Amino acid sequence: MTLLGTRRTTGWREARARARTLARPVGCEAIPLAEAAGRVLGADVRSRTQVPGFDTAAMDGYAVCGDGPWVIVGRVLAGTASPGALAPGTAVEIATGAPVPDATSAVVPYEESQVDRDLVEARPVRKTHIRRAGEDLRPGDVLARAGRELTAPLLGLLAQGGADTVPARRRPSVRLVVTGDEVVASGLPGPGQVRDALGPFVVALLERSGASGPELVAVPDDHARLAEVVAAGGTDVVVVTGSSSVGRADHLHAVLAELGASLHVDGVACRPGHPQLLAGLPDGRWVVGLPGNPFAGLVACLTVLVPLLDGLLGRVPRPAFRLPVGGPVPPPGTVTRLVPVRLGDGEAVPVADAGPARLRAAADADGLAVLEPGWTPGQPAEILRFPG
Repeated sequence: MTLLGTRRTTGWREARARARTLARPVGCEAIPLAEAAGRVLGADVRSRTQVPGFDTAAMDGYAVCGDGPWVIVGRVLAGTASPGALAPGTAVEIATGAPVPDATSAVVPYEESQVDRDLVEARPVRKTHIRRAGEDLRPGDVLARAGRELTAPLLGLLAQGGADTVPARRRPSVRLVVTGDEVVASGLPGPGQVRDALGPFVVALLERSGASGPELVAVPDDHARLAEVVAAGGTDVVVVTGSSSVGRADHLHAVLAELGASLHVDGVACRPGHPQLLAGLPDGRWVVGLPGNPFAGLVACLTVLVPLLDGLLGRVPRPAFRLPVGGPVPPPGTVTRLVPVRLGDGEAVPVADAGPARLRAAADADGLAVLEPGWTPGQPAEILRFPG
């Protein structure tokens, strides 16, 4: 079978757009609020109640009726179900969040009042310090739209609105295939061997980007074995490290051709990270090919893998974050360059000694600056911050 698509190098920004827009969102599941942090909403969520549920005191002080001075006739604390009603010229001591009695004109804060035994006085009241029932939320109000990531404040809002569970996108499942006869997963590498640097950071990027913990498979440079693990079902995405180029040990293109895959990205006009790919299998699964050099692999993750997960999760696109990039950085030339940077006071500062096989600069950075053709030193550039 032939591999569909072309081998024309794709522009960096176009590659990201394809990865995001080609993917269709996975299904949803109802999960408790306490377990929902970081997940992505799969449907709109509406309020089931009004907030406040009743007229409530916004300050600690005295609920008063009519003109003062007022005679203190009682106390109302938060949790009181029926505070009764006030007669003109009377007041009750009241706590923040407590329901105000019927006929309350205002709540006078402690710091604005003077008390003499059972009599309270105050200057003319300028604010009522009463939160009216339903002024924050009403039943049916949209609390959050599908595609939003569930942050801590948003979870609090959903709880205020009466939600116990939320419809969240299922975490996409991933098989991470680490290829290479020379790659070892632990211990000190022997002669001709190297430690697997991609596996640990790809796992972290996957989980921080919303995927489930990946299935990790080590594969030698063997065509038949690679074909077996890519063809095996059970996951939404197969990520293959170190077999996406065109060398004798790079079997991924031939495997995809045999499986009848559609190739959507085959090489990206960027440095580092050119030999990366994105393919769709006939059964609907996705294959992402990452270069074997660690920093190049990281660039490919942020170029196609993370956007693909955003598409599978239906995540609302994040606004582009841009800063001027200072320091001694040469112009990018005809392809997009991705440079590790630290975020400073209003600018991004490149980290020295970056290279396709080196992770030290990226490990010391906050993200990558995207230097596209035409960029010149000192100009703003998009900053890709590392997930999480």
